[in-house]
Amino acid sequence: MMMPPIRKKLIEVSIPLEAINKASAREKSIRHGHPSTLHLWWARRPLAACRAVLFSQLVDDPSSWPDRFPTEDDQDRERKRLHRIIEDMVPWEASNNEKILNAARWEIARSVAWGLGEEPPPQQDTRAILDFLQTKAPPVYDPFSGGGSIPLEAQRLGLRAYGSDLNPVAVLIGKALVEIPPKFAGKPPVNPKARAEVAKGGHWQGKGAQGLAEDVRYYGQWMRDEAEKRIGHLYPKAKLPDGGEATVIAWLWARTVRSPDPAAKGAMVPLASSFVLSSKTGKKAWVEVVVDPSAQDGWRFEVHTGALPKAEEERLKAGTIGRSGGGTCILTGSAMPFTYVRTEGQTSGLGVRLMAIVAEGNRKRFYLSPDKEQAATAASAVPLWEPEGDLPTNPRDFKTPNYGLKTFASLFTKRQLTTLTQYSDLIGEVRNRVIVDAQASDLSSDTTQLQHGGDGGQAYADAVATYLSLAVSKLADYNSSLVVWSSSRDQAKSTFARQALPMVWDFAEINGFADAAGDLTVSINGMYRALVGLPAASSSAINSIDAAKNSFPVRPVVISTDPPYYDNIGYADLSDFFYVWLRKSAATEWPDLFRRLTTPKTEELVATPYRHGGRTEAEEFFMTGMGEALSAVRSAATESEPLAIYYAFKQSEISADGVTSAGWASFLQAVFEAGLVVDGTWPVRTERDARTIGLGSNALASSIVLVCRKRAADAATVTRADFVRQLKRELPDAIDEIRKAGVGPVDMQQSVIGPGMGVFSRHARVLEDDDSAMSVKTALAIINRVWGEIENEGDAALDAETQVALAWFASYGFDAKSSGELITLANAKNIPTASLFKSDVFEDLSGRAGLKPRDRLSPDWTPDSDSSLTVWECVQHTARALGAEDGGDAAAARLIAQMGPKAADARSLAYRLFQIATDKGWAAEALVYNELAAEWPRLEALAEGIGSTTSQSPAKPQLDLL
Repeated sequence: MMMPPIRKKLIEVSIPLEAINKASAREKSIRHGHPSTLHLWWARRPLAACRAVLFSQLVDDPSSWPDRFPTEDDQDRERKRLHRIIEDMVPWEASNNEKILNAARWEIARSVAWGLGEEPPPQQDTRAILDFLQTKAPPVYDPFSGGGSIPLEAQRLGLRAYGSDLNPVAVLIGKALVEIPPKFAGKPPVNPKARAEVAKGGHWQGKGAQGLAEDVRYYGQWMRDEAEKRIGHLYPKAKLPDGGEATVIAWLWARTVRSPDPAAKGAMVPLASSFVLSSKTGKKAWVEVVVDPSAQDGWRFEVHTGALPKAEEERLKAGTIGRSGGGTCILTGSAMPFTYVRTEGQTSGLGVRLMAIVAEGNRKRFYLSPDKEQAATAASAVPLWEPEGDLPTNPRDFKTPNYGLKTFASLFTKRQLTTLTQYSDLIGEVRNRVIVDAQASDLSSDTTQLQHGGDGGQAYADAVATYLSLAVSKLADYNSSLVVWSSSRDQAKSTFARQALPMVWDFAEINGFADAAGDLTVSINGMYRALVGLPAASSSAINSIDAAKNSFPVRPVVISTDPPYYDNIGYADLSDFFYVWLRKSAATEWPDLFRRLTTPKTEELVATPYRHGGRTEAEEFFMTGMGEALSAVRSAATESEPLAIYYAFKQSEISADGVTSAGWASFLQAVFEAGLVVDGTWPVRTERDARTIGLGSNALASSIVLVCRKRAADAATVTRADFVRQLKRELPDAIDEIRKAGVGPVDMQQSVIGPGMGVFSRHARVLEDDDSAMSVKTALAIINRVWGEIENEGDAALDAETQVALAWFASYGFDAKSSGELITLANAKNIPTASLFKSDVFEDLSGRAGLKPRDRLSPDWTPDSDSSLTVWECVQHTARALGAEDGGDAAAARLIAQMGPKAADARSLAYRLFQIATDKGWAAEALVYNELAAEWPRLEALAEGIGSTTSQSPAKPQLDLL
C-alpha cells in the first residue's frame, strides 16, 4: 500500500524566532508563579520555546496544502498568520490565556483533521477542540523529561503528554507538574478551614489545581507552625545594643583551620573569603579580627558599621583566603597553602566560628558581633537523623571532599540537620491529617495509593505529602553550609548558585522561621502560585525509565525532547543533594522511586571521565548510550511529525572551523547513526536580550533545536565531492530562507548547520577518498567552509561601489586612509573614485579618504531620491534610521519599502558586515548589524503597509506604524 506523502510542518520551514527568543529570555526573570519555582532542576528549557516548538511540530506548513494555498503569496500570508499565533502565545502572560491557547489548539486540531481527511471541530467550541486533540492528535513524549517543561507545555496545548527520566528527582518533579494536578482538577480543598468557607458559599468555584494548591498551602503552614513550636528555641532573637530584640535573618560563620605556625600555639584561625558584610552605600558593615589573648584561640570577631574608606574596604574584601595561593594565618601572617588546608581538613578536620549576626527589627537591618549565647544555642542542636551516603568523587563539580566534607550530612550544620529532619518527620503527620480530613469531604474512599493510580482520599493525601516533600527538599537549597552571603545585596544566595558544590569558607546559616528565603512559608507560597497556574488537564504520565532501554509504553508519539548535553551537567551527582532528603520524606508515597541510597549513576547518559575511566571511554559510553536512546526514539516516533531534539551549548563551543566540540559532534554523530536526518536547526536564546551580543562570551545561542525526520531505508551512498556539490547547490536557497525566518547574524553559524547536516544525514554514508565513512565532525567543518565560500561569492553580485566599500570595511572599518588606498581598490573594481565620492559612500578628505560614517549621513536621504542607489547606502541609512530614538522603526521600514529588489541584497550585506565586524573584534559595530538583520523581517512587514511611495515625508511617520 502506498504511504500518503509526508506533509511539511511549520517548524521545517519557518518560525518567528525573534519573538520566541525574546519571550524565552524574558522568562528567566519570571519567578512568581513560574513552574520552575516548584523545585530546582538544572538547564530547564524555557516554556515559551517548548510551547512554540510543539505547536510548530504539529501544525502543517501552508506549502503542504497547495489546493488550499495555491500560490507562494498565499502560503506566505498563511505562514505569517501562523507566526502571529505563535507570537501571541509565547509571552509569559499568555500561559493561562484561554482565548490565545484555544486559538493555538484549534490550529493543531485543524492540521490533524485535514491529515485525516476530516473537518476540524468548531473554532469556538473549546470542549470539542480538547476532546478532538485527546482522541485524534498524536501524544507527545519526552524520554529525557528532566524538569518537565516539554510535557507541561504539551498538556497546556491540550495534547496527551508523556515523559520519562532515569533520575528519580526529575521524575517526581515531572509528576508534580504534569501527572498529579489533572487527577484532582476542579476538586475543592479538604482542609477544615476551606470546607467551612465552601459551605458558606454553597459550592467550590476554583479551577484546575487550585483546590490542591489551597491544601498544600494550608497543611504546609500547619507544618511550619508545628515545627516552630518544637524547635523554634534553636532560633533565638538577637539582643540589640539598646537592650531591645530583633529577629535574626542569618548567622554568618567562618570556617577555621589550625595554624601551621608554632608561634600560634595550635590556635584555630579563620578562613574567610571576605570580611565585608554589606557594601551598600550608606549601609557599610564589616568584620574586624581582633587579637585578644583572653579570647578563644587568642582572637575574636568584632562587627563595625559606618563609613569605610575604599582602600580599607578592598583590604577587608581580601579576607584570609583567596581563589589562588591559599590562606594566611591571622595571628602570625604565615602562609597556609591549599595543600595544607586540604590535609588539615581531611585529617584533623576544619572548625567553624560565629563571625556575625544579621538581624532585622522595626524595618531596620542590624549587623551584630557574635555572642556566646547565640553560638551555644547553635551548638546545642542534636539532630535525630542524618542523610546517609558519601559525596561522589566528582573532581570537576564537588570541591568539599578535598577539605574533609565528604558526606551529605557534613554539608549541613547540626541546627540545619535538626530542622530539615523535623520537617521531614512532620510530613507523615500531615499525611494522616489529610486522610482524616478527606474522609469528611467529597473525595472517594478509595484506599489505592497515588503511585498505583488512585484518586481517592488516600491518593490525595499522598499528593499533598508529595508537594510538601518537594518543599522541604527545596528548603535544603537555602539551608546548607554552602550558602554564601552577598554583601552587595544584603542577602543569602542559595547553595546551587551554579551547577556545582564549591567549597565555601564563610557561609550564612538562615533563620528558618524569619519569613524570608529559607523559611518553609516562603517556599509553600511560591509553590501555591505555581500550582494554581498549571494547566491540570489531559492524559499524562511521567515514569522512571532508562532512555537507552525505553520501549515506549505509548506509541507512536511526537518526540520533543531535551537530552543531556555530553558532559555539561552531572545531573545524578547534583540531584543527590535533594534525593537524600526526598528519600526520607517521600519514600512512603513513592517507594519505587526512592528505593536506592542515591540516584542511579551507571546508566546516566553523561560523558563523565571520572566515572568511565577517562575521556575516551566517557565519549564512547555517551555515543553508545545516546545512539541506543535515539534508535528507540526513532522506532517510537510518528511518521507524520518531525522530531525536535534540543542541544545546549557551552559558550566555548566555537572555533575557527565553526561551531564544533566533542560534545556537539558526538551528539550529531549519534543522531546520524540512529537513522535520523537533520531537517533544520533553530537557535533558541535564553541568556541575553535579543539585541545584545558579547563577542567571545555570549556569541552562541543557549540551545539549538534540531528538527529531524527518519532517514529512508534505501538512502544512497555518495562521495565527498558529491556532498560538496550538493551543499553548494542547496545551501544558498536555504540560507536565504533562514534569513527570511528572522535568524540574526549572530545565530547564522548554528542555523546553517541544519540544511548542511540535512544534506549529509539524508545519505546512508558519505565516503572519503579512501572509501572510509566521513565523520560528522569533518562534515561540520566542510559545511562551515562552503557557507563561507557562498557568502564571499555573494559579494560579486553587489554593485561596484558596495564591493569597494565592503573591501575597505574589511581592512579599515570606518578609518580614513590615504587616497591611494582607495584608488587601488577602485581600479580593481573598474570604477572611478569620483563615482565613489558622488555616491556618498566615501568621503574625500583632501589626500585621505574613508567610508562616510553613519552620523554624517543625511537624515533626508531616501532610495527613491538617489539617482545612483547602492546597497551600501541602503544598509547604512537603514541602520541609522533604526537607531534613532523616536520613530526609528517606522523610518527604517519606509526606507526598505522604497528599496525594491535591493532590499534582499541589503539584508544579505548586513549579515556579511556582522561577520566581518565580529572577526575583527569590533563589538559595537557588530551589534549594529546584528540588530538590523534580526529586525529586518519585522521592518519588511511594516514596509508592506507603506508601499513604495515618496509622497510621505520621513519626518511625519504614520501613527499606525508606531
